[in-house]
Amino acid sequence: MTKDPEAPHHGQARGGSPQGAARRAAEGRLKSRPSADGPATAMDAGLHPLNLNLDLGPGAEALLAVPPGHVGSRPLVVFFHGAGGTAQHGLALIGGAARDRAVLVLAPSSVGRTWDLIAGGMGRDVALLDAALGQVSAQVAVSRTAVAGFSDGASYALSLGLANGDLFDAVLAFSPGFVSPPGLVGRPRIWISHGTQDRVLPVERCGRRVAGDLSAGGYDVTYEEFRGGHVVPPNLVDSALTWWLGGQTPPRGSPRPGEG
Repeated sequence: MTKDPEAPHHGQARGGSPQGAARRAAEGRLKSRPSADGPATAMDAGLHPLNLNLDLGPGAEALLAVPPGHVGSRPLVVFFHGAGGTAQHGLALIGGAARDRAVLVLAPSSVGRTWDLIAGGMGRDVALLDAALGQVSAQVAVSRTAVAGFSDGASYALSLGLANGDLFDAVLAFSPGFVSPPGLVGRPRIWISHGTQDRVLPVERCGRRVAGDLSAGGYDVTYEEFRGGHVVPPNLVDSALTWWLGGQTPPRGSPRPGEG
């Protein structure tokens, strides 16, 4: 495990020069720290586009989904969509299950067709996420934070999560292809699922290999296979969130939005 000498305080950004920000983004390090000491006024339930104030192109966006019926600090999961997707696609995969558990969801869109690490190196998408987390800090109180994703987004969640284990306490990876962290900070728990009939990212050289390598590296890994292809089964979204939250289950009678 490496130690970051510039570890930030919650809600704050360190290394404020453009050069410092660019260096940290290239290293995959996130500065913003949402915390339980959030604003006194509760944010309205619903879907909120965040004002990022970044010149990253027309594809740069992030959405914050706030569940109803709860005031105070709540868990936050950052969800990365698959290649060619958008923030809305990410919310469609995890939004219903997260809503049932009063979990906040931060869903960014990749600036390019897929995430910067896969497209050539970390930078723009890290900067976008950092800005989005800063906006979350100003809007809601957060009790704990995990990072998750599907396909390319799962590979990105694993890579960014291992580099920011002082922020994310867990990584939820649905059908990842690989893990390539720019550095190792902290020891987040890992949950991975993969379909045995996946023809896009075959389970033998992707999910099984990634889970085995992380376990061999000393990480606490939970690995689940299912009979199916390159998809995210809703029951495994439920399982992953329940695992992360320590056994918390939805209240009886909770409605499930159709996009879950």
